[in-house]
Amino acid sequence: QVQLVESGGGLVQAGDSLRLSCKFSGRTLTRYTTGWFRQAPGKEREFVAAVRWIGGDTYYADSVKGRFTISGDSSKNTVYLQMSSLKAEDTAAYYCAASYSFSTTQGDYAYWGQGTQVTVSS
Repeated sequence: QVQLVESGGGLVQAGDSLRLSCKFSGRTLTRYTTGWFRQAPGKEREFVAAVRWIGGDTYYADSVKGRFTISGDSSKNTVYLQMSSLKAEDTAAYYCAASYSFSTTQGDYAYWGQGTQVTVSS
């Protein structure tokens, strides 16, 4: 059983940076592709970024490319999402998830965390 716990959310101003963490337990994270998704009020959950540990492939949504960086520390079983140049439209609940395949589709992710809120004031 894989458990994911996000942390690091908060209230920041536009232009600020924030780093989210996703702690794995139960299994080693390198077995999975790890993704970050977000859901803004009144909107559907959308893909943000993903990393595949075997090969180190990463993929980003166009809306965050160049501003967000996904990375991980296998020794800590933790995945990070470094967010820079934050905008008001980045305001959302952010979720980390784990998949057996490299995918941007949330239906391919079997395990999910509870989410952490990021609010960016303009």
